[in-house]
This record gives sequence, C-alpha cells and structure tokens, in this order.
Amino acid sequence: MEKFVSGFVAIVGRPNVGKSTLVNSLIGEKIAIMSDKPQTTRNKIMCVLTNEHSQIMFLDTPGIHKPQHKLGEFMLKSATDTLKEVDAVLFVVDVTEKFGKGEQYIIEMLEKVTTPVLLVLNKVDKLKDKSELLPLINSYKQKYKFAELVPASALTDTDFSYLVREIEKHLPEGPAYFPEDTLTDQPERVIVAELVREKVLRLTRDEVPHAIAVEVEEMKTRPNDDVYIRATIYVERDSQKAIVIGQKGALLKTIGQQARLDIQALLGNKIFLDLWVKVKKDWRNKDNALREFGFRNEY
Repeated sequence: MEKFVSGFVAIVGRPNVGKSTLVNSLIGEKIAIMSDKPQTTRNKIMCVLTNEHSQIMFLDTPGIHKPQHKLGEFMLKSATDTLKEVDAVLFVVDVTEKFGKGEQYIIEMLEKVTTPVLLVLNKVDKLKDKSELLPLINSYKQKYKFAELVPASALTDTDFSYLVREIEKHLPEGPAYFPEDTLTDQPERVIVAELVREKVLRLTRDEVPHAIAVEVEEMKTRPNDDVYIRATIYVERDSQKAIVIGQKGALLKTIGQQARLDIQALLGNKIFLDLWVKVKKDWRNKDNALREFGFRNEY
C-alpha cells in the first residue's frame, strides 16, 4: 500500500508571475484572487489539495518586492517568513520576462534555507518560439540547485499531475490535516472580501488598486434563503472614492454584479450584495488600520 504524505508548500515569486492563478488551477477552484496588476495577494492564503496519495497545503504568498509603505513591509515579511515554515517551495517565474534583480533577490533568500525548491516556469503558452525554453531552463539550472524544473501554463494547462507528483516526493509521510472537501483555511467572509477586491482591481484605474481594502461587515442568511452581505470598500482619498463609485454609481454597480456571480458560485446561494465606499486616509501606513484589516504580523 502506497504511503500517504502531507505537508505545506509555499508559492513564491515576483509580483504578477501567476502564483494565484497556479494555486487556483492546482486545486480546481477559485480561492486566491487574480488580477493583471502586481501585488494582488496581500496575506498568505492557504489552499488545500487532497487526492488519493497526499494532502498538500499551498501557501499563496504576496509577491516579493521592495516595500514602499507599511503594508508593503507586511507583505514582504509574510512571504519571507513562509520559507521557514514549509516542506517545499514552488518558485514561480514568468518565462516572458528577463531574469532580473527580483529573481536574484529571491534566489538569495532561498539560499538561506534548506527547503527543497521546485522552479515553475510559468506562462509558456505566451512564448512565440518554444525553442527559447531550453536555454532558459539551462540558465536557471546554473543559478540554483532546484529539486525540479517544471514548465507550465497556470492559465491554460488542465493537467498538473506531474507537478503534484514532484511535490509529493518532498513531503513527509503523515495524515490528512483537513477533511478531503476542504479547499482553504480562510473564513468565507475573507474570501468574499477578496472576491470583491478582485473586481475593484480589475475595473479601476491604475491610481486606485493598491489603496483598496475590503471588509465584510455583515453576512447572514435571510428567511428566503438568500445571503445578505454588506461590505465596505475602503480607499485613501476622496478622489479614489469618486472613481470607485463611478458616474451615477455605474462602476460600483458593475463591481457588485461581477462579484456577486463569483460569490454565488462559492456559497451556492443567491446573494444580495450591499456595497459601500468609504475613505480611510493613508490606511496603508497606519498600524491600527492594518490590524483592523487583518494584517497582524509585527513589523
């Protein structure tokens, strides 16, 4: 009888290389939010994949970048601390981007730990000439002793069994820590707030996204079996509030419509989503505000 293995795997990489897309594809459900804007993920979000031979807890970490405010410092600490807590690391790189200081910085971080590292060369579907892949793989082999190098497209691939098998080689024998139908350790309120934030990220201008926080303030099932959700979108300036609301409330309405579809798919219920927009000035640099929004690490 084949042994059952279980363990924790950190997913690290520069912002916007497709870490959250990879996590969602691995577990087959949308849990981590996705956006074409960098630094979408702020907290470690654990997603759980259970199969016949293993249970793997993936920790989707914030993109590693030079912090420019206290929120950025939190995000960097969250990502780097994770390396000390896991059984294996997936280092995700974008094959359409040249190796740069960001990748070098992450490799230097990885050299400080003994955790086995698998390199995922993501976005291979975007390579116009697939012959570019082999020299890229050889280049990375010279930079670090990876346990395995796996080309992939988190967006278009449908079979990740090879990557999963490679991960399982580095996990200890152990029990399933969660029921087999568990997909994440995050409360529903947190995932709902993240789904709303994703729509804001996608629909607002470049000046707004990283000033956005979303808090679900009320969530209850009503007598008619629909779920009432009241959520507040926080921004840092009045001008950003006007952008999120849009002309005659049009953009806020679109945000609500798109978020509602994902939330209904998540919860399996009809949703009444009540969205509000409020200003909390310079919240990304205020300890109290960061703690209020769930960023509780010490700086």
